[in-house]
Amino acid sequence: MSDETEHPQDAPDQTPTASEVLADVPLEPVVVEGEPVPADPVPTVPGEPVEGAFVVGDRVQLTDPKGRHHTVVLEAGREFHTHRGAIAHDDLIGAPEGSVVHSTANTGYLALRPLLADFVLSMPRGAQVIYPKDAAQIVGFGDIGPGMRVLEAGAGSGALSCSLLRAVGEHGTLTSYERREDFADVARGNVGAFFGEIPANWSLRLGDLDQHPATETVDRVVLDMLEPWAVLPTVAAALRPGGVLVGYVATTTQLSVYVEALRAQGLWTEPYAWETLLRPWHAEGLSVRPEHRMVAHTAFLVTARRLAEGAVAPMRQRRKKLV
Repeated sequence: MSDETEHPQDAPDQTPTASEVLADVPLEPVVVEGEPVPADPVPTVPGEPVEGAFVVGDRVQLTDPKGRHHTVVLEAGREFHTHRGAIAHDDLIGAPEGSVVHSTANTGYLALRPLLADFVLSMPRGAQVIYPKDAAQIVGFGDIGPGMRVLEAGAGSGALSCSLLRAVGEHGTLTSYERREDFADVARGNVGAFFGEIPANWSLRLGDLDQHPATETVDRVVLDMLEPWAVLPTVAAALRPGGVLVGYVATTTQLSVYVEALRAQGLWTEPYAWETLLRPWHAEGLSVRPEHRMVAHTAFLVTARRLAEGAVAPMRQRRKKLV
């Protein structure tokens, strides 16, 4: 073999840069033969209201150049004052979502309606809130959807209640129990602020979950309490066969006691326990790496399903320990 043969390790890097990739992106819609021509966007007629524009009473999240969020509720004639000048509410009213509004010091602020995750992280708190990463897992792994009847304990600051109410929709119901009146007041205020009013399909009850009548059958149960194992008899009586029970516990000791209590009751499928770690990534050009900070352990989640009356789950086979 000739000494002039190029070795693979000596070959120039053929990976395209970000600018080279973007240069290949067409600026005009691509027309494929046999396919309909993409329609032009509908032009906005001057003077006509913009679909989804901000109106009086809207909650608006303003993001400054450093990424800091400021939330305002729009009122005609009012101003929002920042260390970079004032922003007139009238400049936002009637403007489309996603607009940029400038303060009196000519600093631009991006205006959007806050997402539920944004609202939860900035809401007034009584009890510690369930973070969006865990709320999403509860709704997803709990298989909570439109029309379902959901039982929750406790309500805390109302963060999870907002997610559950949105998941069940107007045809579902949510019954929340909260032992502390001050927490219940905070939850009521937060849920009302997010939805604009207290949803008619939400029942917030002051007291313990063990007061829940067995005649009020539910499809899903979510427990966020110090000793969830104490209410398992009440939960088992109210949850329909096949229904999903989701537990949220903070410590390994709680996790151990709760899982063993589920097994001992003999009315549940094998509990499944996990935690979720959220690690953002920095992606700028070819500088792609994990961020230095992450949302790590917040709590353990445990799911189990209600067995039919008299049913005995097959014995779970576990690997034998080597002697």
